[in-house]
Amino acid sequence: MATAQRIPILKVGRVLVVPIQTDMDDQTVVHLQERILSELERTRARGVLIDISLLEMVDSFIGRMLSDIAAMARVMDARTVVVGIQPAVAITLVELGLELTGVATVLNVDEGIKLLREEFGIEERDEEEESCGELSLLGEQINRA
Repeated sequence: MATAQRIPILKVGRVLVVPIQTDMDDQTVVHLQERILSELERTRARGVLIDISLLEMVDSFIGRMLSDIAAMARVMDARTVVVGIQPAVAITLVELGLELTGVATVLNVDEGIKLLREEFGIEERDEEEESCGELSLLGEQINRA
């Protein structure tokens, strides 16, 4: 579980960015799924971008959990994009017969953010205004404390 805590979940505009930088065991994947869903609820994000570019191995359980995260995110009105699938990982997923159902895949983070923005009609300008609003709200809470 300590590994899951080291995987950051960052909010960039209306997107949660989850850069997975270490191989994960089954328990870590389950805990990460719970954290992502909790952050979706808390932040009301519209997209989840999972970056697996540093993963050298994805087994059937992790592949299934990525599909599950996407399905659960859809129920919460969010779209999931997985980026950075290495060739060896793609080969393994196909050999295992796993389809990442409901999961869009693109080559890199830039393309993933672009896809999510297009999906929800989000302009960069809208995200900047939203972020500034969040920052000022946080500043007001700090000043009141």
